Amino acid sequence: MRIPPPAPHFLLVADPIAYFITFSCYGKRLPGNEVGYVDRRHNAPWTPLPSPDRARLHTAQRNMTGPSRTLDAVSRAAVLEAITEVCRHRSWRLFAAHVRTDHVHVVVQTNGPPSVALHSLKAYATRRLNAIERSASPRWAAHGSTRYLWTEEAVHLTIEYVTNEQGTPMALYAEPSLLAEPCQ
Repeated sequence: MRIPPPAPHFLLVADPIAYFITFSCYGKRLPGNEVGYVDRRHNAPWTPLPSPDRARLHTAQRNMTGPSRTLDAVSRAAVLEAITEVCRHRSWRLFAAHVRTDHVHVVVQTNGPPSVALHSLKAYATRRLNAIERSASPRWAAHGSTRYLWTEEAVHLTIEYVTNEQGTPMALYAEPSLLAEPCQ
């Protein structure tokens, strides 16, 4: 991913332009797995991920309270609808969203902290998925990633990453006005 590093603290005089929010389906990207994961000691952008750890992965799997989740085409479309709905309802600007089989990326401008946006996105998506199929087991991993995007360049690079660097497009949204703008 080519997102530039955070701006120096002396440049951070205002709120960020947007947030890059990512959350995973329950049971995906568990601590210790080979695909990669983030933990408290390995959570800084542009730093290496921890090495696979079978013992840690086994512990995480044993502690799961429900089945691992994936999103099929119908579920991905429902989650994308929920994302656009919450953004409309709260007057947030949705730049881009991409719902994959095991995780969701959102680039959004909000009027509050990213933790509120993360919680709202997951809550709306859960309600929409429950309308398709009721389930008592968790749908999402407990936390998520909330990166601050301080510059227009960072926003454009993140939109490019979300829309064009995730493999085959699945349930995808890009703000129509941005489609005509070149990402540099």
